[in-house]
Amino acid sequence: MSSTAAIVVYSAPLVFPVTSPRIVDGAVAVQGDRILHVGDRRWVREALDARGVEYREERWEGVIAPGLVNAHTHLQYTHMAEIAERRYTGFDHWGDAFDVVYERGNHNWAAAAAAGAAMSLAAGVTAAADVITDREALSALHDAGMHGIAYWEVYGKSNQDWDEAAREEVRQQIRSIPTPPGAGVSPHAPYSLEVQPLLELPDIVREEGLRLHIHLAEAHMEREFDGIDGYAGPAGHGEWPELAADSFRALRSHGIGVSSTQFVDHLGVLGPDCHIAHGVYVSAADRALLRARGTSVALCPRSNEVIGLDMPPVAAYLREGNQIAVGTDSLSSSPSLDLLADVAALYRVAREQGYRGDDLHQRLFGAATLGGAAALGLHVGKRRIGQLGVGALADLAFFATDSTDPDVALAELVEDGAGRARRTIVAGIERFASDGEPRIE
Repeated sequence: MSSTAAIVVYSAPLVFPVTSPRIVDGAVAVQGDRILHVGDRRWVREALDARGVEYREERWEGVIAPGLVNAHTHLQYTHMAEIAERRYTGFDHWGDAFDVVYERGNHNWAAAAAAGAAMSLAAGVTAAADVITDREALSALHDAGMHGIAYWEVYGKSNQDWDEAAREEVRQQIRSIPTPPGAGVSPHAPYSLEVQPLLELPDIVREEGLRLHIHLAEAHMEREFDGIDGYAGPAGHGEWPELAADSFRALRSHGIGVSSTQFVDHLGVLGPDCHIAHGVYVSAADRALLRARGTSVALCPRSNEVIGLDMPPVAAYLREGNQIAVGTDSLSSSPSLDLLADVAALYRVAREQGYRGDDLHQRLFGAATLGGAAALGLHVGKRRIGQLGVGALADLAFFATDSTDPDVALAELVEDGAGRARRTIVAGIERFASDGEPRIE
């Protein structure tokens, strides 16, 4: 934090820090790229006046909150929205439609990813877990000034073609990701990679001190079922690990019903440096594994709906204490990159699944902010995000609400928050502003 940078006080009828109580008539003082003070507006101003420092105040209506964190997206597919205009019967059906558009060629991945980053900023998103398949899209978060992790995706590798050249290619790709933001690797899914790459990719990532992100429990075939000859359920309830199968698909071909979550856990993929996307087809044992490993799950309900999947067990995740975050997925499987639309969907799903806790608004808004930061390993330390606290990076989102009652306003953002973002600041720099002008005091 530069002691010579100008101080700006952003104040509003409501401030939602997430890591501390909501504030009526609150303010956030920002100096450079850091938060200097958060609290009651009068106290913040008095604290600055007592120090004899100059500052300017910008007064806004509505809510000031931490920038949202999109915990699963593919910004490079932003120009493939035609795929999401249809509805599908499952992952394979959607995948066939995706392949047709992807294989047309002549894609400008850099422009598409840049457009996706701009859409994200316009929705109050300041950080993302961006999964990248083509090199041209590697710099999207960096170029937009956003935070998060750019994950290089590894797809379709068999044991046979996973050699030293393939391993070195991955190392070179992740080293070429411009930073900031952070970098990581996304082993695509247990059904698209054989055992050897799934075993070794986590080691490569962990040697570099980076992050892992995997699509897991997304496709119908990944759910646990009663197989043959006793090979079902978690390790210890059968002898499936002793088969030394080449792949998850090989297990399925033998009628073995272990879940994909238990499969990748056996390979050492899960951990606190890894978060999963989707987490739809998970049993109670699977959810317990995720908790035991400290692994977060990014829930993407609108994408699930387009693809033709079931809804994730949101109520169970909440009741059992799993770490959850929220993702939009890409425009190839989702109507928009507005994260609060997925938050609203999760609210509806949780209620339909019987969650009756009066903390639902708070927990889902937390999932879209601090929960996303935790999934990316960015919730603590000097570069922490997803919260409004002293010393945190100054990532702020400004939302319009119809009420100045904190409970009512929070409910509005969670149940009907899409399209309410009015201004987005990342590391103290304005990256998006609607037509409205701030009132300077």
